[in-house]
Amino acid sequence: MNAIDPNAIEFGLDTFGDVQSDLDGNLLPHAQVIRNVVEEAVLADEVGIDVFGIGEHHREDYAVPAPEMLLSNIAARTQNIRLTTSVIVLSSNDPVRLYEQFSTLQALSDGRAEMTLGRGSFTESFPLFGFSMRDYETLFEEKLDLTRRILDADAAGETVTWSGTTRASLENQGIWPPAETPIPTWVAVGGSPESVIRAARQRMPLMLAIIGGAPARFRPYVDLFHQANEQIGNEKLPVGAHFYGFVAETDEEAQEKMYPYWERVQTLVGRDRGWPAPTPDQFYREIHHGAMHLGSVETVAQKTANSIQALGLDRFVFKYSNGPIPHEYSMDAIRLIGEQVIPRVREILTERAK
Repeated sequence: MNAIDPNAIEFGLDTFGDVQSDLDGNLLPHAQVIRNVVEEAVLADEVGIDVFGIGEHHREDYAVPAPEMLLSNIAARTQNIRLTTSVIVLSSNDPVRLYEQFSTLQALSDGRAEMTLGRGSFTESFPLFGFSMRDYETLFEEKLDLTRRILDADAAGETVTWSGTTRASLENQGIWPPAETPIPTWVAVGGSPESVIRAARQRMPLMLAIIGGAPARFRPYVDLFHQANEQIGNEKLPVGAHFYGFVAETDEEAQEKMYPYWERVQTLVGRDRGWPAPTPDQFYREIHHGAMHLGSVETVAQKTANSIQALGLDRFVFKYSNGPIPHEYSMDAIRLIGEQVIPRVREILTERAK
């Protein structure tokens, strides 16, 4: 096991703005879900969560196509929690506009804005904004490079010069407003060596999107990231991971509450991707042996501590929403995570370090 400083670990929550249902099973309007996500973030701040992230999607089953709009509203209603994307689809965004938005959010939030950039797990934004899937790799590679160039130029108080094939070139271009403090910018990866090395090459922290399978199997990617940074000559950069997480008073209650919503989202996404129909065995396998951190406070705390140690994480993020789970269930889970799970994880890690 790795030596872990329990007090240095950051804990976050993220949501994709999954369209929620009410307690009777009726789907809520998208507008209400958006308002609910803001309330969830406000509660997360109140119970001491370090980071809150919102993902970008352009599908009927998700309510948030513009995370920066919600994050701006959340910034005005919170005091301490850092605000990020989880993820924003960089390939179909413009890095210049994106940086303008987040340097503005950085000002509004008194320095609490972050970006987590990725390619996303869905591709609806490509036709929606006029991009071709033939350019899938080039779009992300070039736009990540431009983002790095903007970050460096802003930090140095310089203009931006850049050229590529996916957008107009920039020649000594100023980008406003400048960020008062540097904007932490992470790269989310799903588990390919090339993506891990790219994050190191661009000097950006790594966020692993772990949605299935045993967490420890991702350790080679963590090691590769650290090795790549060392070879490049970078300082040691943080590593985070996001896992599905849900907490209730007992293991049985957590399983009973989550299963129908997990089954629904697995079925909907599986239709697009050719997955077999989800089964209860698959659900319980992910709880006991896989990436789902679900159960009572003690169950989730023990598994979270195990995952942090197995991967040597600097940031652990619970993806607390999963399908149309009701807002009320999410609020209960957020309170338990902030008030009981996170302190218990730190306690466990401290005990293990003795």
